[in-house]
Amino acid sequence: MSKGRAEAAAGAPGILLRYLQEQNRPYSAQDVFGNLQREHGLGKAAVVKALEQLAQQGKIKEKTYGKQKIYFADQDQFDMVSDVDLQGLDAKIVALTANVQSLQQSCRHMEAELKELTSALTTPEMQKEIQELKKECAGYTERLRNIKAATNHVTPEEKEQVYRERQRYCKEWRKRKRMATELSDAILEGYPKSKKQFFVSGVLPSLLPWGLHPGRSHLLVSLPHRRKSG
Repeated sequence: MSKGRAEAAAGAPGILLRYLQEQNRPYSAQDVFGNLQREHGLGKAAVVKALEQLAQQGKIKEKTYGKQKIYFADQDQFDMVSDVDLQGLDAKIVALTANVQSLQQSCRHMEAELKELTSALTTPEMQKEIQELKKECAGYTERLRNIKAATNHVTPEEKEQVYRERQRYCKEWRKRKRMATELSDAILEGYPKSKKQFFVSGVLPSLLPWGLHPGRSHLLVSLPHRRKSG
């Protein structure tokens, strides 16, 4: 045993007696050890020995509950407390509890404010952010100026014509897709192989000169071109 630990063990009875009297509540040896170990450097064996010694000397009380022993201060050494005193203590407890709750709420508000301030940008960071935003705005302004100065703008009439043509092409594409699907389904009814083999066999493209393929309906297909005469 080191010198420091030996000195702590020698003074353990006095430390434990004072602790139990101040707290005036029951503790097990493990509780006392856990509460005083860091502050006084007491080992568990020293705590158990000191508690048993104090109990044998009649300075503290010992109660056994199953396999566990509980130690507490001798209540005879304390003055009797009247009902009035108890009511006063209860009122004091209520006031202190309310004060604790108020302080806890105040701490929560301050923690939230601190978190907000911590996450906010500093003055140099804000100045840098402003400069970057100004530079970005200048770029957008220059781009807008170039767009307005361009001569190849699409007129509303041209835009509307493009939309109309797209709708016409989509309508024709859906029509031809439906025709191709009906045709392939009709062929597959008597086709001896699988649907996948049918699509890769080369039979369908010869039947569909316009690039329609039911198995690739997500692809954009072209409309039939008019054959050149001669």
